[in-house]
Amino acid sequence: MYNQIDSNKRKTAILILIFIIFILAVGYFLYYYYNAIGFFISAAVISIVMSLASYYSGDKVALLTAGAQGPLQKDDNPYVYRLVENLCIAAGLPMPKIYIIPDSFPNAFATGRDPKHASIALTQGLIDRLENEELEGVIAHELSHIKNYDIRLMTIVIILVGILALIGNWFIRFRFLGSSRSRNKNNGQIQGFLLIIGLIFVIISPVVAKLIQLAISRKREFLADASAALLTRYPEGLASALEKISAYKNPMRHANNATAHLYIASPFGERAKRGLAKLFSTHPPIEERIRQLRAMA
Repeated sequence: MYNQIDSNKRKTAILILIFIIFILAVGYFLYYYYNAIGFFISAAVISIVMSLASYYSGDKVALLTAGAQGPLQKDDNPYVYRLVENLCIAAGLPMPKIYIIPDSFPNAFATGRDPKHASIALTQGLIDRLENEELEGVIAHELSHIKNYDIRLMTIVIILVGILALIGNWFIRFRFLGSSRSRNKNNGQIQGFLLIIGLIFVIISPVVAKLIQLAISRKREFLADASAALLTRYPEGLASALEKISAYKNPMRHANNATAHLYIASPFGERAKRGLAKLFSTHPPIEERIRQLRAMA
C-alpha cells in the first residue's frame, strides 16, 4: 500500500511538471515568433480568475447539479453518519457535510476546497446495495480525496488546461490578423513554415492538455484507492464495492461531463466503456483498480 501511494504521488508530480513545461514552451513560441506575450499573460489571468471562482463555489454547484439532498444529520441516518464519523477519526479529518443523492446508481463523490470545507455525497443506491465493509471502503476513498487535497490539485490542472484553450483560440485570430514582428523579419517561405508550426500547436495543445489532465485524474483515483485501503486496512472491501458499481449499466439521472470526474466511478454507466468515451474517461478502468487493490491484500 505504501509503495502504491508513493508511486502515484511521484507520477502525478511528473505529469504536472510535463504540463507546465509544455505550457511554457507554447508561451515561449508565441513570444519569440509573434511577440504575443500579452496574450499568454491574459490567458493565464483569465484562467486563474475563472478557476478560483469555481474553487470557492464549485462544491455548491456540484451538489446542486447532482441533485444532492442534505446535509445529513445524525438522526437522519445514524448508520451512514457513524461510518463517516469513525473513518474521519481514524484519518484525522474534520467531519465533512454528508449529502444523499436520490439515485439508484451506486456512486459517490467528494467536493470542497480543503478538509475544513468539504462535503461527500452518496447515492441511495450505494447505501442500499453495498455491505458494511464495501460502503466503508467507498467512504474511505472519498475521504482520501479530501485528505490528499485532490480538489485543489485538479483546480490547478483546470487552470493549466484553460490557459492552453484560450491561447489556442486567440492564436487563430491573432495569426490571421497578422504579426508585425514575423512579417518584417521573415520572408514568405519562413512565414509559411512558422504558420504550419503554429497551427500544429493550436491543434495539439488542447488534446495534449486534455490527455495530461485525464492522466493526472486517473492517478489520483489510484492514489485514493490505495489511501482508502490504508485507512480501512481492508482492500477487499473497496474492491468488492467497485465490482458492484461497475455491474450497474444505467447512467445516473443527473450525469454530466462537468462533474463526472468527481465520482468514484463514471456516472455514465455502460456508455463510459465504449469508443472515444472510454479513451477520454476521467477514470481508470475499474478492472485495473480492482486488480491493484487485491494485490495489496
